[in-house]
Amino acid sequence: MRFRFVLPALILSALPLHAQQPAPAPLEVRYEQFTLDNGLTVILHRDASVPVVSLNIWYHVGSANERPGRTGFAHLFEHLMFEGSGHVPEGAFDTLLEAAGATNNGSTDVDRTNYFIDLPANALELALYLESDRMGYLLDTMSPERVNGQRDVVKNERRQSYENRPYGMASLELDRMLWPEGHPYSWPTIGSMEDLTAASQDDVVAFFKTYYTPNNASLVIAGDIDLARTRALVESWFGDIPRGPVVQPVAPPPAVLTGITKKTLTDQVQLPRLYLGWLTPREFAPGDAALEVAASILADGKNSRLYRRLVYDMQIAQDVEAVQQGAALGGSFLIVATARPGHTAAEIETIVDEEIDRLRQAPPEAREVRRVLNQIEASFYRAMERVGGFGGKANQLNAYYVAGGGPDFFAEDLARYTALSPADVQAAVVRWLPSDRRVELVVEPETKR
Repeated sequence: MRFRFVLPALILSALPLHAQQPAPAPLEVRYEQFTLDNGLTVILHRDASVPVVSLNIWYHVGSANERPGRTGFAHLFEHLMFEGSGHVPEGAFDTLLEAAGATNNGSTDVDRTNYFIDLPANALELALYLESDRMGYLLDTMSPERVNGQRDVVKNERRQSYENRPYGMASLELDRMLWPEGHPYSWPTIGSMEDLTAASQDDVVAFFKTYYTPNNASLVIAGDIDLARTRALVESWFGDIPRGPVVQPVAPPPAVLTGITKKTLTDQVQLPRLYLGWLTPREFAPGDAALEVAASILADGKNSRLYRRLVYDMQIAQDVEAVQQGAALGGSFLIVATARPGHTAAEIETIVDEEIDRLRQAPPEAREVRRVLNQIEASFYRAMERVGGFGGKANQLNAYYVAGGGPDFFAEDLARYTALSPADVQAAVVRWLPSDRRVELVVEPETKR
């Protein structure tokens, strides 16, 4: 899930006119970009505010690159990447980084797999060594036993996150309802138990050779770096890794909702829960930002419309949330609410429909939009204050590059929100959240015998 950056312009707007400061300089994140002969795209950004550096690499493969019968490989590989490589024994990856005062992690979603290492600036070459070794030499240590071990870890993670978690299977069912059969967003990133069981070492090797190649990756190094020296180090550590095959773009079937699809599941839970879903624009497309604002107006915080009515005034729900999830191949808008004891999902649905219809009939109040935009702007700039982690500048430079807007898309991204008017939010709700084209999923408690 992506994040949003921001400096509190709301503070300036609250000052009297004679106390306001000059307008800030245009938002700009300077970078240097180059491509190695093997196809690896490299983006460097110098930020010497603190003596730390973040190495952030995206492999342009996620669960969307899988196919039915062979799901879960992208996430399985995220686990395998921490299990040692040709010159790094099993367990040494974390041990070496911890000794240097570093932190690291990885994540997988539908469109990409990313890894980061945050460490003191004087230890940058250690990160380059470790990251290049698992790009170039992971298969040297890829034994059937290692694959089986991590396969079991992923299976257990699936049990904990889905099969054995209250309401856990609902999200899997919701994706199948929203996206047509064969669409890569219709199956979970973690994969199915059957596909994980069927995965062979040969499958794993073929996946690595296809997708974990320099020409299918982008590397960002941000922090207290010397640009010329860092470029030379990258060329030294990554330059001799061979180029891989050209990865063909994903070509999903069309995704369109033509009516209302309803389903009810039972689970070992105490309270009913309602899920409503619509298909919406992809990330960064027109309507994506406006729907994020609409989601916040509906259900972000105690002053939001749905929280105030469902949880505070009527007290028929114990929680409610709304989210716009834009991704590379499309998006979805979800509303989820859990009933209080003695109340039903149908009661909640009636109120949700009333509030969405209010947004269809009239724009939100200017103060509601301003509240949300202030929050977005503040979080935007807070994120820009750090270079590392999943929410810092290094990862966002990579995200913007992959999305096609260029690494320094910060100002344009923020402007998608700050330029919105209440009428824009209303128009997005009318266009993308129709009452007659959506999915409705209810999870009911199992009947006790």
